[in-house]
Amino acid sequence: MPQSSSRTLRRRQWLGGAAALAGSTVLGLPRAFAAKGGVEKDTLKFGFIKLTDCAPLVIAYEKGFFEDEDLAVTLEAQANWKVLLDRVIDGQLDGAHMLAGQPLGASIGFGTKADIVTAFSMDLNGNAITVSNAVWEQMKPLLPTEAGKVKHPIKADALKKVVDKWKSQGKPFKMGMVFPVSTHNYELRYWLAAGGLNPGYYTEGDITGTAKADVLLSVTPPPQMPATMEAGTINGYCVGEPWNQQAVFKGVGVPVITDYDIWRNNPEKVFGVTRGWAEKNPKTHVAVVKALIRACMWLDASPKNRAEAVKILSGSAYVGADEAVIANSMTGTFEYEKGDKRPAPAFNVFFKDFATYPFYSDAVWYLTQMRRWGQIGQDKPDNWYLETARQVYRPDVYMTAARALITEGKAKEADFPKTDGFKGPQDGFIDGIVYDGRKPNDYLAKFPIGLKAGDKL
Repeated sequence: MPQSSSRTLRRRQWLGGAAALAGSTVLGLPRAFAAKGGVEKDTLKFGFIKLTDCAPLVIAYEKGFFEDEDLAVTLEAQANWKVLLDRVIDGQLDGAHMLAGQPLGASIGFGTKADIVTAFSMDLNGNAITVSNAVWEQMKPLLPTEAGKVKHPIKADALKKVVDKWKSQGKPFKMGMVFPVSTHNYELRYWLAAGGLNPGYYTEGDITGTAKADVLLSVTPPPQMPATMEAGTINGYCVGEPWNQQAVFKGVGVPVITDYDIWRNNPEKVFGVTRGWAEKNPKTHVAVVKALIRACMWLDASPKNRAEAVKILSGSAYVGADEAVIANSMTGTFEYEKGDKRPAPAFNVFFKDFATYPFYSDAVWYLTQMRRWGQIGQDKPDNWYLETARQVYRPDVYMTAARALITEGKAKEADFPKTDGFKGPQDGFIDGIVYDGRKPNDYLAKFPIGLKAGDKL
């Protein structure tokens, strides 16, 4: 069970002391102790992938926020996103750190069909796109400079010239992303398409998503990205941290853009459970969300807390990367070329800007990208997008947890949005296109590359 030695001692003392008072136990947790909080299920196992944005789960565990809700939680690293999802579906895990697109993809039946819901967004931003040293050497001379350094953000226009040259030589250009319904897949596709490169379509005959592609995208587990690129299997990738900074640290690649510059303040991960689990354990669900909100508040409260979080996450049970690598992106900076470290205060946001609220408009954006690249094969009316978002996203559960924290004096009303679930029209995209979650088909019509109303492959 992943946990630090001091944490192990604390938890043993907690369980042991309560057991002495209560006598009989259920899976190591006293019945009388569990009854205090009124939760339906008090012993829980949550899954995560070794990425820095698993931090809300880790901090809720390490800082005792789960214990405050009378929950005995075990955290368990998973091999990849598919295994993680399958284990939530079959009940081996009560819930998990998930890609924002996973509950939506499961709901519409792309890949694995299952009813997954989320009441909690775990963070904003946190990904980047990295290319190999060889590709960077070809891109760099094509880029504008400012004060002797490459000017950021870098658009994919320069990469297009490299890809076109490779195509003329009969060489395929390959890039990695972590999962077909991952934020990384959609962000990478968005960036490529904004630079005039077609990242390919999903069709009934091509479930790899490479039909008509200028750049061939494939799945690689996050921790394996740097090594896979170094081996030459892929020429670049989009992944969460610390695996972009690891490429810099090892000298095998150069991050060219963060997702903050592709879509400013994009939701990255969510906490997901099955619909059946949520219906069976409504009080437990609220208690979990309360603990996760407090963890995110703690993470964004001070630089000191971030530094402590870096140390905790570097442990082998969690992310297992060097502290310096994790700190590169978790403490307000981001390093591009080796030595070119720039301020990036908004790269990892866990609570500010209402990061934890599950906005319907975020869900609709992911669904538009599924339609844009063929994962949704047929036209859908605007109301279908909203209805699907409402089936999966549960702001009602989130606000129940938020109100409880306000009543307990652990949060303020100003910490949470007053919203109908939509952020309103959003700018801040690399291509300058404005997104309105209430008008998904109008949004799709704006893209020169991608499927829109009337299109079918």
